[in-house]
Amino acid sequence: MKNLNIKWIYLLILSIIWGSSFILIKKSLIGLTPYQLGALRTIITGIILLAFGFHKLKTVPKIKWKWLCISGLLGSFIPAFFFAIAETEIDSAVASVLNSLVLLNTILLGFAVFGITSTKRQILGVIVGFIGTAILILKGSELNPNQNYLYAGFVIASTLMYAANVNIIKRYLQDVKPLAIAAGNYIFIIIPAIIVLLFSDFFTTDTFNQPTLPKALLYVSILAVFGTAIAKVVFFKLVQLSTPVFASSVTYIMPIVALGWGILDDETFSFTQGFAALLILVGVYLSHQRKAKVAILRLRA
Repeated sequence: MKNLNIKWIYLLILSIIWGSSFILIKKSLIGLTPYQLGALRTIITGIILLAFGFHKLKTVPKIKWKWLCISGLLGSFIPAFFFAIAETEIDSAVASVLNSLVLLNTILLGFAVFGITSTKRQILGVIVGFIGTAILILKGSELNPNQNYLYAGFVIASTLMYAANVNIIKRYLQDVKPLAIAAGNYIFIIIPAIIVLLFSDFFTTDTFNQPTLPKALLYVSILAVFGTAIAKVVFFKLVQLSTPVFASSVTYIMPIVALGWGILDDETFSFTQGFAALLILVGVYLSHQRKAKVAILRLRA
């Protein structure tokens, strides 16, 4: 019962933090390019995580390091740039809604690649949640016909990478401390991020003369500290306490938070989207199988 309550608390915290990340990306793009944003987000996060978690790296077995590298690339480095690029064309709330595909992809990849099975109830929950997500997307395209939805492909690609990452953590990094996983990820990706920043024209007179730069740097700093550094540690802990599918359920609640921020930022929201949000919550409930009856998800030997 104690672990059950802790899991839901972690899920709620992550939903609020990550649901707010999309509006922070949008605001950061006012003074930064997508490549500058992605690089700065990675660098700031890396500095924080390595400062607090470097001493944990000695506890990581050598055989695990290759998985930390792959996890860092798929779960942090590439998506940081892809989401920034996507939000140059689509609303922050829409990006969050598309991110809900993570749960579906987690189950599909878990079954096809990682040998993980799911219950019928979980599958039903994913289907219901996906229907709610589809309604949100379709309604959003009607309300915002001028947006280039080809850029949604960057978000969809990121959801595949997130899904692979969460299965990697559960399968290969289950016994590694969450802070060690987070710090280990950034050992591999902070240098590439610095290189990208150096070639992004960030250190130029034109960039530093922008009046919007100070606010953009503030937003990206908040994004890095809360939306990435702190959230990643909490997420890794959630994966270890529960299952990849339950942990990925956070992507079903995030759109509701993101849509709230979108409304405050004058993004369009309709009654139909509200109904779709309720469907998403039903999907979250169904995808969570009570431990007393049956295991949510098991790893094959």
